[in-house]
Amino acid sequence: MNQPRFPEFKPIELKDKTVVESLISRHPSEACEVNFGNIFLWRNFERPKFTFIHGNLCILCAPPSEPAYFLQPIGGNRIEETIETCFSFAPRISRVPEEFALKFGRRFRYEPDRDNFDYVYRAEDLIYLRGKKYDGKRNRIRKFEKTHGFRYLKLSPEHVESCRRLLGEWIRAKAATDGFITGVWKQVIEEAFQHFADVGLVGGAIEVEGDIAAFSIGAGFSPDTALIHIEIAHLAYDGLSQLMNREFSKNSWSDFRFINREQDNGNPGLRRAKTSYHPSHMVKKYNIWG
Repeated sequence: MNQPRFPEFKPIELKDKTVVESLISRHPSEACEVNFGNIFLWRNFERPKFTFIHGNLCILCAPPSEPAYFLQPIGGNRIEETIETCFSFAPRISRVPEEFALKFGRRFRYEPDRDNFDYVYRAEDLIYLRGKKYDGKRNRIRKFEKTHGFRYLKLSPEHVESCRRLLGEWIRAKAATDGFITGVWKQVIEEAFQHFADVGLVGGAIEVEGDIAAFSIGAGFSPDTALIHIEIAHLAYDGLSQLMNREFSKNSWSDFRFINREQDNGNPGLRRAKTSYHPSHMVKKYNIWG
């Protein structure tokens, strides 16, 4: 397949999965955005397209909510020259892991992007919730278990319609305080439903009284890290989101050392929730400006 060479670009499609994943596997990044699943699922919002500069894969994103940006160049050829070429087309390279920024950003202006730091947890912490720091999580789960009968399900096509109903209720509840939820997340999750196997996703759900009350979707990210893209839980059940997180971690990711639950996007409530699980570390990300 002929690949575009700068200044030509090509929108990212499902058929590009092999090429993109092959390059990422040879030049891995800690940033959750440098993952074909995330790039593809968010394509209708981020509008990603790619080109090759000095043999490096360069992905340009142009969301309506912020200035256009490149992800870090994926490859190992003449990276500083590649960055300069990127700056001839867009003002910044964003979602850049700290190691890359410190190595290649010194000739340019770079700064941390706290809203996009990834939260990474030890898988065993999310599975077992051991110790005093997780007392609150365990108590809420026990309260839920005493009050409601439930069963954990491995997500499959037969569950999609029930998940859609839950998603509709969740979005209606969130719409009053966050229009972004209604405009973007519904579309992203629908993409996940439609391309579940194509993208290599894994999902789990909690069924309460015959209905799906929570679901989560993720994928393998690296040999030792899983990535959770989507977490939805019915807002009426206290303790359900904690139960969903534990069960999905236990049933899908017990063979991994770490679980990356992505960023908080600067949302105060989401930041509190993700911090409360005591991450092992953060993937610090930067903007590099031309």
